[in-house]
Amino acid sequence: MSGRLLLVCRLLMRDLRRRRTETVLLLAAITASTATLTLGLALNEIADRPYQQTRTATAGPDVIVTPRATGQAALDELASMTTAAGVTDHSGPFPIAYLTMTAHGKSAHAVVEGRDDAPVSVDRPAVSDGTWVRPGGVVVERFFADALGIRTGDTVSVDGHPLRVIGTAVTAARATYPYAGWHYPGSIMVERGGLVWVDQSDIAMLAGSQPLSYTLNLKLADPAASTTYTVGDQLTIWQEIGHLNGRLYSDARMVLLVGSWLLSGLALAGVAGIVAGRIIGQRRRVGLLKAVGAGPAMIAAVHLAEYLVIGLAGAATGLATGWFAAPVLIRPSAGLIGSANAQPPTLRTVIAVTALALTIAVAATLVPVVRAAATSTVHALADAATPPRRRRWRIWLSRRLPTALLIGVRINARRPRRARLVTVNTLITTTALVAILTVNTQVVHFDLGYTELANPRVERGEQATVVLAVVLCILALINAIVSTWTAVLDARQPLAVARTLGATPAQAGVGLALAQLLPAIPGVVAGIPAGIGLVASVSTGEVQYPPDSWLLATALGVLLAIAALTTIPAMVATRRPVVDTLQSAPT
Repeated sequence: MSGRLLLVCRLLMRDLRRRRTETVLLLAAITASTATLTLGLALNEIADRPYQQTRTATAGPDVIVTPRATGQAALDELASMTTAAGVTDHSGPFPIAYLTMTAHGKSAHAVVEGRDDAPVSVDRPAVSDGTWVRPGGVVVERFFADALGIRTGDTVSVDGHPLRVIGTAVTAARATYPYAGWHYPGSIMVERGGLVWVDQSDIAMLAGSQPLSYTLNLKLADPAASTTYTVGDQLTIWQEIGHLNGRLYSDARMVLLVGSWLLSGLALAGVAGIVAGRIIGQRRRVGLLKAVGAGPAMIAAVHLAEYLVIGLAGAATGLATGWFAAPVLIRPSAGLIGSANAQPPTLRTVIAVTALALTIAVAATLVPVVRAAATSTVHALADAATPPRRRRWRIWLSRRLPTALLIGVRINARRPRRARLVTVNTLITTTALVAILTVNTQVVHFDLGYTELANPRVERGEQATVVLAVVLCILALINAIVSTWTAVLDARQPLAVARTLGATPAQAGVGLALAQLLPAIPGVVAGIPAGIGLVASVSTGEVQYPPDSWLLATALGVLLAIAALTTIPAMVATRRPVVDTLQSAPT
């Protein structure tokens, strides 16, 4: 047993040293999918951290109560809650009004809260710039200020009353812009808006004839006990506020998680192509191992060990890359304090990423490894390609094909599995590109009552889409290059024979290019509806389809890229003299 284990380890180290380029490509393919999955999972954990830091820095409340009633009726309703069981501290009630703020020609819903400079023990907004409230001034929630382009010293209008912006601040008592909870007094329909603070002496003037509402912040002995409260339009708990802040990342999370599965499919196709080429090149070694007594299990162990090691390395590299890239790519809301600092991955993330990497490695290698283990010793030593299945109608059709097209068809007939991998690779690439194109076509209306502003949720989704598009194009390019060079190396002798029988170097080169292009066409054709269907399956609203000209340009672009990547090495391969190629064939 120890002797066999030693042999497996020696062959493993020998293959890794001798095939460094292929090993790096395998590692890159697996790392791309595992890093994207890590980013998607990291959003669930990292996105919550800035709110927790803000909650600690501002003495955030556990429960926030805002009765539907107004005026004295609201104060009477809140009076008994400060002495309820489990409540240890409170601040307020503070008057609030649901008004409109205009700045730089843009108007938006604003939740106006009246405060004073007296210190409180619960909900102390942290001033990030300028000073705290004073008569005649307004303090704007920082994320809301960024959306409207407001800076300290500007003048804004609140329901027609000009106020000077004296500062910006952050709080954990309300969700950041645009989920501050604006609504018409007495209504349960919540609309988008931002939060501002004014001096308590000014709010009655700003509200005019509108009756004032009130909000009360409660601190509990056990913050986790806030989940026992019934959340509604009149009551909010800190966990719900954290959830609302996390909604800013929901689109980005969906893009990265779906993208990780698309990249996994690409990685699977790419790894399978590399593995198939490596195992084809190791057929003679399989025959030699069988000749000296190695059984199918030993053959499978020799091959699987190498790819399992690469899979584990890809999982570790993807975890490190994704986790440390997350703070750079995940920009916390400006309405929160702190940053998304990298922390050690959770056990759940490690297990999920490792399982994905090993699944890619095993799924891509299992079929060729089993075939290699089941191959007879004589056939393995002969190292012969799969003979094409001859049918009369195929022979009749092939006689009428142009020479270049005939060469391409025969190359694919010799290696049908590689042709199918080209189809899968093109299908996934086209699906992802069309899906990204469809997402960018969507017109999302994001108004705050009177003005359409940039949707921070969509902005983060677009950032994740850019990351996904870059990684996907790189991985698709790697797959195309690997598939092309594998086909070039494998088809050297058949092309030399075709040239001996009268084919020109140009016909041989075009034939090799067509061998890659022909199986790519059905992948492109199927990828267009698949990409649109993917977006439709994860979207909650009506899907807007991109123009037909864009889809056609995408399809032609993919095919032209494959043709360009294939033509250059194909022409280089056909420049080699026929005699040298035939003399280098194994005997």
